[in-house]
Amino acid sequence: MDWKVFFMTFGAVFFAELADKTQLVGIGMTSKTGKPLSVWFGSVCAYMIVTLLSVLIGMVLSKHLNPDLIRYSGAALFIIIGVLMIFKIL
Repeated sequence: MDWKVFFMTFGAVFFAELADKTQLVGIGMTSKTGKPLSVWFGSVCAYMIVTLLSVLIGMVLSKHLNPDLIRYSGAALFIIIGVLMIFKIL
């Protein structure tokens, strides 16, 4: 286990996910159902699957594409989505 990579990933995901729509869904579902344990477990399971898929996709892409291309493409996509949101196209 590469602990440096682990903690860098943990920090990046933790701060990226603070106060995002996933948390709002968790708050809403818990408020609506009154079952926080079920909401927590469902959220954790869903996030595990999404993370597994992203890691597998990253693993495949890294064998065929330069990691810098993946990083720059991701950054460009975020910028494009941000601009579209500013102009209320998305």
